[in-house]
Amino acid sequence: MGFEKFYSVPSLLKQGRVLSAGMDVVSFDLFDTLLIRRIHDPDLVKLPVARFIAARAREHDLAWSWQRVQKLRDDIEKRHRAETGSKFVDHEACYPRFMLELLETIFGEELGPSLLQDVTGYELFMENSMLVPRQPLVDWLVELSGQGKRIFILSDIYLPAAHLRVLVEHAGILPYVEDVVSSADSFLAKASGKGFDLVRERYGLAGRSWLHVGDNPVSDGLRPSEAGITALVLHDASEKHRKAVVKRYVNYSGGRPFWRGRALQQLMQPLEAENGERPELYVEGYNFLAPLIGGFVQHIAEQCRARGITKVFFLSREGWTFKRFWEKAMPYLFPDGRLPGIEYLYVSRMALAGASCAVQGLTRANADIAFLPPGNRDFRDVCRIFNFEIASLEHHLQRFGLAADACLSPLHEGFDPWNRVRFYDLLEDPAFQEEIRSQVAASSEALQRYLADVGFFGHERVALVDIGWLGTIQRFLFEAVQHRQDCPVCHGFLFAANRGIPYPASMKNDIEGVIYDRHRFDMAGSTILYARDIFEEACRAPHPTLNGYQLTDDGYTLQFRGVEDDIGQAELQQDRYFSPLQQGLFDAAERYGAASALLGYSLGDYKPWFNLLMVGKLAFPRTAEVANIRHKHHLDDFHGRHVPKKVHVKETRQLWDHPLWRLACDPLLRIRFFLRHLRERIKE
Repeated sequence: MGFEKFYSVPSLLKQGRVLSAGMDVVSFDLFDTLLIRRIHDPDLVKLPVARFIAARAREHDLAWSWQRVQKLRDDIEKRHRAETGSKFVDHEACYPRFMLELLETIFGEELGPSLLQDVTGYELFMENSMLVPRQPLVDWLVELSGQGKRIFILSDIYLPAAHLRVLVEHAGILPYVEDVVSSADSFLAKASGKGFDLVRERYGLAGRSWLHVGDNPVSDGLRPSEAGITALVLHDASEKHRKAVVKRYVNYSGGRPFWRGRALQQLMQPLEAENGERPELYVEGYNFLAPLIGGFVQHIAEQCRARGITKVFFLSREGWTFKRFWEKAMPYLFPDGRLPGIEYLYVSRMALAGASCAVQGLTRANADIAFLPPGNRDFRDVCRIFNFEIASLEHHLQRFGLAADACLSPLHEGFDPWNRVRFYDLLEDPAFQEEIRSQVAASSEALQRYLADVGFFGHERVALVDIGWLGTIQRFLFEAVQHRQDCPVCHGFLFAANRGIPYPASMKNDIEGVIYDRHRFDMAGSTILYARDIFEEACRAPHPTLNGYQLTDDGYTLQFRGVEDDIGQAELQQDRYFSPLQQGLFDAAERYGAASALLGYSLGDYKPWFNLLMVGKLAFPRTAEVANIRHKHHLDDFHGRHVPKKVHVKETRQLWDHPLWRLACDPLLRIRFFLRHLRERIKE
C-alpha cells in the first residue's frame, strides 16, 4: 500500500475528510504537522536551556560555560542513543535519563536530581514558546473527535509522552485526544514501524480502519502504509519557504550583527491563527515599538544583575508600560530568577517639583528647567510648577523689583534680561528660600511616607526607569530624598536621553540613555528626537497624571488630575485611540522574550537593526504612518499656556508637526529635515 503526498494544507484536508469518513482511528504526527515551529532547527531550543544550567552552575561556584554544558549534553545524548541502538531497532534517547546524567555530572549526585524539575520546566516552557498550532489541522482534529473517531498523537522524539502532553495541552488539543505516544518511553519509533505495532497492540486497534497524517515520507508515509494504515503526508511548500527565510536570517546573524535584529523580528512574527486582521496601530506597536522596548528592558535587567541593583522602580506614567513588558518578557530571558524586585512608582514632574525644594530650596538650575517649555513665561508659571502660593511670595518679589507677571523667558515678548538677573538674585535670598521650604514641607513629608511604604529606602541600590528625556523626574526625586541617611544609590535608565540641560550626576545619582544618549554619538538613534511625544503617548498608563502628595492625619494620599475638564476628556480619548497600539506592544512582549532568549543576543546586538527601524519610521515615515501614529492630544501640565514669539515657534517645528498634505506633496521635506537634524547633531 502506498501513501499520498500533498503540497498544501487545503489539498490534504480535502482528501483527508473524504478518507476519514470511513475510518475508526485517526493518528497525527505532532511536530511540523499539528504544531509548527517558529525556528527552523529544533535543536536551537536547547541553547537557552544550556545557558540556564550554566547560570545555575555559577550560583554554586561551578565554572561551566553554556557552550561546555551544551557539548556535554550532546555527548551524553549521543551515547544514550548508541546504547539504545544496541538493544532496539530505533536509536532513541529519553530526556529525563540523559538530562539527569548531565545534571549529576555538573552538580553532583546530591544536587543534580533536585534541579531536574526546574530544567525540564524551562525546556518545555521554551518549547511551547516556539510552537504554534497549525490551525486548519487542529480544527479538523477537533471535528474528527466530535464524530467519535479515536484520536492519537504519535511522535518520534526524546521527550516522553508526559512531556508531550504538556505541549499538547498548551496548544489546546489534549481534551480531544485519546492518548499521546512518544518513542522515548518504549524506544519503539514510527521510523522503524515498531511504533505503529505498539499502538495497535496497546490500544486494541487490530482490525480497525486507521488513517495517519504526518510530514515525514518515511516515518509518516512508508512505515504506516507497510503496516496497512492509510497514510497522508504533508509537504507544505509555503512552510518550508518560511523556515528557509528564518534559517537565512539566523545564519546571517552569526557573522553579521546587522541581521541579528532582523532574525529577532522574524522569530517574533505571529503565525497561523495568531496572524489575523489587526488595526494598523496594533501592527505598529507589535513591529516597531515592541522590539525597541524589549531591548530597553532587557538591557536594564542585565545591568541590574551586573551592578547588584536589588529593586527597579518604573516611574509613571510610561513606566507602567515598561513594567508590564518586563513581567511578560523576563521569565524567558532570565529563568534563574536572579532579578531585582519591581515596583510601579506614582510620580510626575509636577508632583515632585515642590518636594525637591523642601531641603535645598528653589535652585537656579531647577528654576531654569521651568522655563525650558516655550509656554512658560513668568513667575506665575514657576509657582504653578513647584506648587507655590504666589500671594505669600509677592512681597519678596517686590523687594527685588519684580512683578509676578514680569517676563522671565527670552522666548516671549517683553523680556528684559535684567528681570532674569533680579530673579536669580531673589533665589539667593534666605528669607525667600525659607518661605519656599515652609510651603512645600507638607508635600515633602507625604512623599517620604509614600516612598517608605513602597520600600524605596530599604535598598542600597535602585534603578529608576523612565521614558526620558532630561531625567527631570529622577532629578527632582533624588533632590527630595538625598538628605536622608537611608537614601539609596539611584541608577537612572532612560529610554532616550537628549540631555538638553546638564544632569547633576554623582556617585549616588546617575542616568543613562539606553536606546539613545546624547553623550554617545549615535546619529541613527537620535532620530527618536523627531517624535518624542509619540513614544510618551504610546507608552502612557491608563490613569490620570499625578498632581501631588497630600499629608493626612493617618499618612498621605495621592492627588491625581481630574478628567472632567476638556483636557482630561481629550486625554481619555487619546488613551482609547492608542489602546490597539499598546495591545500590540504587550502581545509582542512574550514573543520578544522567547526569541531573544533563543538567539542569546542583547541590545548591543540588535542596535544596528533598530537604528534602521528608527530612521525609516521617524525620519522618513510614510504619510499614512504619520496619520496613524501622530498624537491627537498631548497633555503636558509642565507646559504653560503662554504663546512665544512666532520666530521661536517656527524654530521648534518638527517634521511630524507638518500637515498631512505637506508630507504627501513635498518630496524634499523629509530630506531637508534630515539634513537639518544631521547638522544639529554634529554641532552637539
